[in-house]
Amino acid sequence: MAKDRFVEVYSQGVTNVEKIIVDTQTGVNYVLASSALTAGCGMSILVDADGKPIVTPVD
Repeated sequence: MAKDRFVEVYSQGVTNVEKIIVDTQTGVNYVLASSALTAGCGMSILVDADGKPIVTPVD
């Protein structure tokens, strides 16, 4: 079976949820946020203090 392209590496919350997702091909980290008080959710590239994408080393 093929390796999953995206993996969840961090999650917090039950109603208001924040997750960090890693692209296993590029190593780029994304943050996904969802709130029970609004419709839908948002996803964005996770960046460091210099505004550069956070990249996790991939095998």
